Amino acid sequence: MMAQTPATSADARKEFPLNETIALGAIVALAAWAVLTVSGIGGRAVPLGPLDPGRWFPGRSLTLADLPLVVMLILGGLPLVWGLLAKLLAGTFGSDLLAGISIVTSVLLGEYLAGVLVVLMLSGGEALESRAVSRAGDVLNALARRMPTLAHRKVTAGITDVSLAGIGVGDVIVVLPHEICPVDGTVVVGRGAMDESYLTGEPYRMAKAPGSAVLSGAINGEAALEIRTEKIAGDSRYAKIMEVLRTSEQRRPRLRRMADALGAFYTPLAVAIAAAAWYFSGSATRFLAVLVVATPCPLLIAIPVAIIGAVSLAAKRGIVIRDPAILERLDTCRTAIFDKTGTLTYGTPRLTDVLPIGRLPEADVLALAASLEAYSKHPLAAAVTAAAGERGIRLLEVEELAEKPGQGMTGRVKNLNGGGGMHDVAITSRQKLVCLDPAAAATLPPAAGGLECVVVVDGSAAALLRFRDSPRSDGRSFVSHLGPSHQFDRVMLVSGDRESEVTWLADTVGIREVHAGIQPEGKLKLVEQAVKQAPVVFVGDGINDAPALAAATVGIAMGTASDVTSEAAGAVVMDSSLERVDELFHIGRRLRAIALQSAVGGMAASLIGMGFAAAGLLPPAAGALLQEAIDVVAVLNALRVSWNPGSLSDYD
Repeated sequence: MMAQTPATSADARKEFPLNETIALGAIVALAAWAVLTVSGIGGRAVPLGPLDPGRWFPGRSLTLADLPLVVMLILGGLPLVWGLLAKLLAGTFGSDLLAGISIVTSVLLGEYLAGVLVVLMLSGGEALESRAVSRAGDVLNALARRMPTLAHRKVTAGITDVSLAGIGVGDVIVVLPHEICPVDGTVVVGRGAMDESYLTGEPYRMAKAPGSAVLSGAINGEAALEIRTEKIAGDSRYAKIMEVLRTSEQRRPRLRRMADALGAFYTPLAVAIAAAAWYFSGSATRFLAVLVVATPCPLLIAIPVAIIGAVSLAAKRGIVIRDPAILERLDTCRTAIFDKTGTLTYGTPRLTDVLPIGRLPEADVLALAASLEAYSKHPLAAAVTAAAGERGIRLLEVEELAEKPGQGMTGRVKNLNGGGGMHDVAITSRQKLVCLDPAAAATLPPAAGGLECVVVVDGSAAALLRFRDSPRSDGRSFVSHLGPSHQFDRVMLVSGDRESEVTWLADTVGIREVHAGIQPEGKLKLVEQAVKQAPVVFVGDGINDAPALAAATVGIAMGTASDVTSEAAGAVVMDSSLERVDELFHIGRRLRAIALQSAVGGMAASLIGMGFAAAGLLPPAAGALLQEAIDVVAVLNALRVSWNPGSLSDYD
């Protein structure tokens, strides 16, 4: 069966009708041959004059029963042979080349029935592969159907509907209640909430007010919002996720190239056996019989079907495979490197201390901070708002929100006393405060283990907030099973946090090799050094992990909070679960085992069939039927990869 790179779902839809048409035509031709043969009229000679093959090949006169077979070989076999010839001229060949040789040989020897059976195998196999590929595009198709095609742009005369392609950066659009936001942008008018769980995995609505960022693909709540676009539709978050999925279908994994290498070895072996059978028997029919049994090799379809099945199985488990090649490499990795926050911890810190510095009491500082943080997606923001909710603190109205990467969050919060004034509130880090106001930084309590941020009210430091990120409950059992179950020889924990915090987590989960205070370039260097010694899995979730994710043998991103991280990783675990990471390891092992079963098993069965054909015990037509059966078994076995095996995780 023809070797081809897994196509996108759109490509599959384009190719499938041709393959299907040829396969159906072959079935019709075979049915017509059977009817004519059984009826007894198929033995009549067809007078073709100069075109009669008997003029060129004695004993090969065309009969009425042969006529539908010959027509099928011309209409269906010729396009297939032409495609294989083009590949050969391009310098590439595999076991599918045997199909072309078999078709040509069958015509020359007058074995039209065997030739049509080979055409059926070749076209039917490609149609089956195209169907499998198109099924893998279901998630991408669902995403495309979910996205709106029009946006409500605000103009001087009111609101007009325009296509997404007509939306430019800086336009103001209106997102009506319960609509899906079409582009990334910032709220300029309105207050409400949006469900972003489809994109971020966060199972709650995000409050929105003027200045809040919104993501394409988010579902609006009860109130209409006016949004100023910051990206065109093609560059927005939703489009990026679709591009990730589309790329994952287009990537050609190394395991498939291994199949090509096996095919390059198998093809000359099959031709050699066929030639030897012809030489020692003196019968060209045996040459054809051997080639028919040998082609097409199941590995050329079984492996891509297995790959697509593994991608589909991973998607069902909440894992997006960006680069299918990692599914092969996973089972070879012997070093695991984990970032700290969001991987071995939940990435949802708890507020443990509010330490007032100025004149404002603890409750007032928490009210101001929580009111501002309600509009942020920073990991510490949820901890602040949760603490305010637990204490029954009412949130205040906020204006002029701004949250720049690395700069903290700023905004104007309504007066605590209920008057008409506003407080200028900023939430930043100790290091940033030192740069802005060294005198104010001197008033802060000493640094301690854990995470922290500073609340600045009306230009003065008001309080220090301290947090603690809890380790995942299954962290220790997960880490301890990596060696026995997955043959990891080395497990490392790296983080940019302080050494005391990182060491505490390492002791909690059972990791001995610790690297704290590591900047992104340091993580990259660690990964590059480790890769020189053994294949490496790197698991991270932040933008600062992107270089390390890209450099690792296999990069796994936890969650989808960062486009950059997701782009750098080979796989994205959507719900940030260690159990899903373990399932990914098992999916890789499952793919490799089943794909090799199908490929090697199919070749072994074909070699046995070639032996019978070389001995004259298997005529060409029967050999074609046998090879068809081998192909079907190999493909059905490969499809097992996508079947739900139940629990894939093997740690407590």
